[in-house]
Amino acid sequence: MKPATLKFKSQSVARLYFTGALALFVGQIVFGVLLGLQYLIGDLAFPFVPFNIARMVHTNLLIVWLLMGFMGSAYYLVPEEAETELWSPKLAVALFWIFLAAGAATILGYLLVPYATLASATGNDLLATMGREFLEQPLPTKLGIVVVALAFLFNISMTVLKGRKTAITLVLLMGLWGLALMFLFSFVNPSNLVRDKMYWWFVVHLWVEGTWELILGGLLAFVLIKTTGVDREVIDKWLYLIITMALVTGILGTGHHFFFIGLPGYWQWVGSVFSALEPVPFFMMTLFAFNMVQRRKREHPNQAAVLWAVGCAVMGFLGAGLWGFIHTLSPVNYYTHGTQVTAAHGHLAFYGAYVLVVIAMISYAMPILRGREANSRRAQGFEMWSFWIMTIGMGVMVLALTGAGILQVWLQRMPSEGAMSFMATQDQLRFFYWVRIAGGVMFLAGLLTYLASFFIGAGADEDELPAGSLQAA
Repeated sequence: MKPATLKFKSQSVARLYFTGALALFVGQIVFGVLLGLQYLIGDLAFPFVPFNIARMVHTNLLIVWLLMGFMGSAYYLVPEEAETELWSPKLAVALFWIFLAAGAATILGYLLVPYATLASATGNDLLATMGREFLEQPLPTKLGIVVVALAFLFNISMTVLKGRKTAITLVLLMGLWGLALMFLFSFVNPSNLVRDKMYWWFVVHLWVEGTWELILGGLLAFVLIKTTGVDREVIDKWLYLIITMALVTGILGTGHHFFFIGLPGYWQWVGSVFSALEPVPFFMMTLFAFNMVQRRKREHPNQAAVLWAVGCAVMGFLGAGLWGFIHTLSPVNYYTHGTQVTAAHGHLAFYGAYVLVVIAMISYAMPILRGREANSRRAQGFEMWSFWIMTIGMGVMVLALTGAGILQVWLQRMPSEGAMSFMATQDQLRFFYWVRIAGGVMFLAGLLTYLASFFIGAGADEDELPAGSLQAA
């Protein structure tokens, strides 16, 4: 493989973020497997890691490592797009260690201190922000996230302002600033339960079905430009069209969370109609990826990155689009809301849309950060195997959860009389839960295979890079 150097030295800070993100990703999956086992063996690891704590750690690690991946991607992408060095590489490095330390301290707090004690000790009585799913972080952690996010956005925005402006950087900035602004609703905890759920969904939904989709579009467009050589003007037109549809459907699609929380009945129509349209931007993203690959003007040596990018578009459509659609209409959601059907959609949507785009970015950028244009064909072979192992493992998990959800609806939700209780229904789902464990273990094996690809050298028929050619971050 040909040696390569970074276009801008400050891009090297991305390597820190990518390494941290992958380490946290491993932790997230380990706790996910533990959770799956706790569904079947209720007292497993109790009282050291109760189910509610394991679930908090699993979901919080997911959020933190994806945010770290987004930040690393921005630090790599923005200097190259803006054609200028990062405004402050030292600030970027400092923010990484602050973010990592805050995240680690929070996770240790969950694991070592009873949650009620943690809330009392961190000022929750002063400003109550804890206890809501995905937003369980203590007040100091939330404040730290705001400080880190604002400093990160300042660094990225100043870089864009002093350099070239492109569609990719503008879309990425819109997504990153929107993400930060929506997070502010996590500090609002009204006593009225309906308003509380509305503000909660302003964070959760308008992240994953709003601002994060802009970030996804920007990162995917960047990888496709670099690996296909297709004209920027063509990709820009697709990008604008996709994000327009994503925002129109995503913002009003928030209504599918308002069906049964006490809001006016018209939300059942608004939420159903615009949620039904939410698969459209993801389908467009699939067409976009395949179209760009077919129109490519070069055969990039990093074919693993192309696979991750195309896989992101396809799996994003299946998870966020198709699996979201199957239970988003209000007459269907009446029965499926909060069942394992929701869990199936959530797992596949996060994996397809966000996990894969971050890995696509890492797959493209990390070889360059290490001093080569692409990994060896042998290492890329391991990487491609990891994609298929993880994707099939996720597919097994999602099909198991879908089957469990359908049976759960049939036994617990649909009967007008004599319906099974929640716990009795759970006993009937054990087969599906065992299948889910098999899928989860397979996914973990795929992730470890991906990490192993970083240490695989060239095959016997390939040229190794000269000694000392690797660039340190």
